[in-house]
Amino acid sequence: MSPSPRSESELGVAAAVGAHLMWGMFPIFFGLLAPAGAVEILAHRMLWTLLVMLMIGALLHRLSRLRTLTPKATVIVAGAALMISVNWGTYIYGVLSGRVVETALGYFVNPLVSVLLGMIVFRERVNRWQAAALALAAVAVLVLTLDYGRPPWIALVLALSFGAYALLKKVVPLDPVTSLTAEGVVTAPFAIGYLVFLSVTGTGTFVGKGAGHTVLLMAAGVVTAVPLLLFGAAAKRVPLVALGIIQYLTPSLQMLWGVAVLHEDMPGTRWAGFALIWLALLIFTTDAVRRVRRSRREVLIPAR
Repeated sequence: MSPSPRSESELGVAAAVGAHLMWGMFPIFFGLLAPAGAVEILAHRMLWTLLVMLMIGALLHRLSRLRTLTPKATVIVAGAALMISVNWGTYIYGVLSGRVVETALGYFVNPLVSVLLGMIVFRERVNRWQAAALALAAVAVLVLTLDYGRPPWIALVLALSFGAYALLKKVVPLDPVTSLTAEGVVTAPFAIGYLVFLSVTGTGTFVGKGAGHTVLLMAAGVVTAVPLLLFGAAAKRVPLVALGIIQYLTPSLQMLWGVAVLHEDMPGTRWAGFALIWLALLIFTTDAVRRVRRSRREVLIPAR
């Protein structure tokens, strides 16, 4: 007996919440790796994630799909690998440098950046509410730039790199598991080369910092792969609007960690900048929900 649509939807929501809860706790996990530098952690994350994905791909009998990649698809995969590497590396650097709140800002801004990239790359049109949300986000970035005394580079790089990664993933002709495995194959030589360099020069932390540190570095693969697989399962069962709303759980938890636990500085002007971002997201999400409801009514009501 096949699962009912309701149970499938509930399973999807649980998977989405689980994925975003795990992503929301990333500042805790990567903070535990502090004896290692950001680039070393990134290299370990790339390597161990690839090993996990190779095992999953073998179990699902999908590794043979890697041989079907055309030169064009290979270029797209390489571009996606570059963007996710920039995203991961920037995030790790943000956590290790005590800028967790700024990393959270990047993921609050990300949905709006995706709309902006859609306008630029795919010539997608925006309605007046989406335009208003983008304008508010631009004002928020200006306010935060004045507050920080510099543009919020970490947040902007995170939002832009992940937005570009999402665009490339839309056109890559691979399922999520195979695509992530292919990206790992592209980045593996660089990760292995850097880790070998650290080992030869005696500047790495994989050994010599205790078994716990070694295990945590290896765990980066599982910690990366599990929420991605949960999100992939959720994407098949949950409407995009619902996924869009659930995704705000990640930066909310990260910001809470940065403010309540790490006690990062949050002056009034910074709160004002975040308030503008939240207002922009409220407008953006409300408009998305309204458009979905309207499209459903148009489907349910037959044309006369």
